[in-house]
Amino acid sequence: MQEELDNGSTKILLDLRGATTIDSAGIGELVSSYTRATNRGAKLKLVNLPAKIHDILAITQLITVFDVYDTEDEAVKSFA
Repeated sequence: MQEELDNGSTKILLDLRGATTIDSAGIGELVSSYTRATNRGAKLKLVNLPAKIHDILAITQLITVFDVYDTEDEAVKSFA
């Protein structure tokens, strides 16, 4: 994430399709990445959240913080 921001990226899509679980450190990294991106004027969007991760983000109410999309196509179009 930091490398993308340092390279000037302003539209960042994080595909979580391969993630099987997330712990407090992972949640902390997502929040930190979101904050860093926002502070630099970039947009961070999440796509392909497995049900387990979606549930954790819903329970922690972080699902309301992130822009979450079911497909990569939807997420890419949302940057426009």
